[in-house]
Amino acid sequence: MTTDQTTTTTSAVDSAARRPLWAGGPEVTGLCIGTAGWSSVPGFRPAAPTLHETELAAERLFAGPVNFADTSNNYGGGESEQRLGHVIERNGGLPDGFVLQTKLDRDMTTGEFSGSRIRRSLEESLERLGLDRLPIAYLHDPENTTFDEATGPGGPVDEMKRMLDEGLIGALGISGGPVEMLLQYMDLGIFSTVITHNRYTLVDRSAAPVLDRARELGMGVLNGAPYGGGLLASYPPITNIYHYAPARPAILAAAESMGALLQARGIPLAAAALQFSLREPRVTSTIVGALYAEQIDAALELSRVPIDEDVWVELDALTPPASEWIPWPLPTRS
Repeated sequence: MTTDQTTTTTSAVDSAARRPLWAGGPEVTGLCIGTAGWSSVPGFRPAAPTLHETELAAERLFAGPVNFADTSNNYGGGESEQRLGHVIERNGGLPDGFVLQTKLDRDMTTGEFSGSRIRRSLEESLERLGLDRLPIAYLHDPENTTFDEATGPGGPVDEMKRMLDEGLIGALGISGGPVEMLLQYMDLGIFSTVITHNRYTLVDRSAAPVLDRARELGMGVLNGAPYGGGLLASYPPITNIYHYAPARPAILAAAESMGALLQARGIPLAAAALQFSLREPRVTSTIVGALYAEQIDAALELSRVPIDEDVWVELDALTPPASEWIPWPLPTRS
């Protein structure tokens, strides 16, 4: 390749191209629409789209080209799933080839994270969604229990394996925050996919060991929160939030430098933040939240913005050092 070729405009990643979620798994698009915002959360997200706006968003989603959506039992106390279920029923079921996944959660009132609670979580989700089974369901945020309790006899992992054997779930996934914790669960060898969030972005690469281990195990990887919860969604920034809290000074400085660089090139910061994940070969699909139909179209447009290869080199040079990334709260494995 000549020097001139290395600096020509790269083709934006085709976010609608489909690939197996895991070896032999369902085919999904590189873009997955997250529906956490379809519910209200007191003190965090006080308002949610109206039911009519949700219907419009779901209809836009079901029209393609994206064929993948993500929800959870605990999003808005089940409100996200209820709204999805309403639209699924209104549309006579999910479109052919559409993949919908949910997450199995602890009791958000009592904190119970037992096997029986996980069974109830799936039953609640299936009832809200109006489905008999799910192609995949995730153990969600097990940082809220201990690894021994989660994997012990009669615990959440045991119950998920039973539900898998019963055909209620097509495959198991693990979803959480701490990197070292995810690696522990991945090494059990029973999960087909993993969701990491906020830890593989323009300004934080702490989830790289998860991506590497998933490739070794043949697991799918879903990368959530490519905008870090808001900081990387626009420039100039409209929030200083990264990973649910005010960003550290080094993260803020990096986002500012990256935003200024991209603005000078006529490239939206959000386009680079999204494409950083979409172009990563170890990431199967990237979860992007969308409250309204227009935001689904906006995500597709951002994925198509041309970005020169030299811009990626410059952005990489602005990445904060590893000491500024989200820390691993558990000891490094021996």
